[in-house]
Amino acid sequence: MLTLSLLRHAKSSWSDAGLKDIDRPLNKRGQRDAPRMGAFLAKRRLVPELILCSPAVRTRQTLDLVLPRLKAAPEVVYEPALYPGAPAAMLKRLRKVAASAQHTMIVGHNPGLQALALALAATGTDDDLQALSEKLPTAGLAVIEIDQGSWAKVKAGSGRLKLFTAPKRLG
Repeated sequence: MLTLSLLRHAKSSWSDAGLKDIDRPLNKRGQRDAPRMGAFLAKRRLVPELILCSPAVRTRQTLDLVLPRLKAAPEVVYEPALYPGAPAAMLKRLRKVAASAQHTMIVGHNPGLQALALALAATGTDDDLQALSEKLPTAGLAVIEIDQGSWAKVKAGSGRLKLFTAPKRLG
C-alpha cells in the first residue's frame, strides 16, 4: 500500500505586482497556516519518506514551515516539473519514485494538485470527495491510499481518498 499526500502551498502574497508568479512569497495567513498543517501531519503520523516540492518561493516557504513540525527528516527534492503543476507532469514524476518511499508528498499548486487528487481517488467518503471536488484551498491536504506496490503502476482511479482537510477545517 502506497500513500500520497498532496499539499497545496499556503496563502501567498499578491502585494508586489512586479514579482514573477514563481517568486511570490507567503502572506501572513500563509505563514500562520503552514505550521498548523505540519502539526496536523505529525499528529496524524502522516510523515512521508520523500517530499517532491515545486521550486516556487511559496511552496518552498510552506515546506520550510511544515518540516520542523514533522520531527523527521524526509528526503526533499525540488522539482522544476512541478511548477506550475500540470497533473500529467506530477503523475509522470510520481511514477519514477522508488518503491522504498511508501509515503510520498507533493507540495505544489492548483489547479493541478486538485485535478491529480480527483483523478487518482476513485473512492473515499462522499463528504470528502465532494469537498475536494469543490476546492483544494491554500494549505489544503489530500491524502490518497493507493493499493499498489510500485509507484510506476499508479494510474487514474487507483486510489482512495483517505483524508481531506485544510486549515479552516481544523478549527
